[in-house]
Amino acid sequence: MQYNFLSATILLLLITDPLGNIPIFINALRSVAKERRRVVVLREVAIAFVILLVFMMAGDRFLRAMNLTDVSLRIAGGIVLFLIALRMIFPHPDGAMGGDSRGGEPLIVPLAIPALAGPSALATVMLLTSQAPGKMFEWIGALTVTMIVCAIVLILAEKIQQWLGERVVTAFERLMGLVLVAISVEMMLTGIRTFVHQL
Repeated sequence: MQYNFLSATILLLLITDPLGNIPIFINALRSVAKERRRVVVLREVAIAFVILLVFMMAGDRFLRAMNLTDVSLRIAGGIVLFLIALRMIFPHPDGAMGGDSRGGEPLIVPLAIPALAGPSALATVMLLTSQAPGKMFEWIGALTVTMIVCAIVLILAEKIQQWLGERVVTAFERLMGLVLVAISVEMMLTGIRTFVHQL
């Protein structure tokens, strides 16, 4: 499957899952003063953006240094996406991050990593650049749009949950999980087909 700006943006939005992360952010920011929450959300989104951008820019060199091929990354990325999608469809009773309710202001973990810049997002940005390194500006644009959408959704997290209701947010996350399962299977099948042709 060949990606363009729009399909890459949609894929990154599905993986970073801003709507699915609403309960995680609300729970993690519960002990943070209301006037600080927007600043914390913007900081965590910015950290996630920088981490994903570094992996996007240096991903190809990292793959070469580790003697990894595009095929192995595609299959591994598909497996990780599949596992993430399963957790979206069948969530853990304590929440995606295991119900960590320690007080204080969260920094990097669990909001920037792994909620936004998790293993599947890191694998995906590396996959995009290794698949089409000539489209780097498109991938950076797709990542930028994704992070802007994440920031807006997560700043409005409490309002969105009130407007839509917890059940609608959960149903939407399950639906995104189903779409992500299909994408992950397609990634794995593409990787396997490429591997078989290389034999």
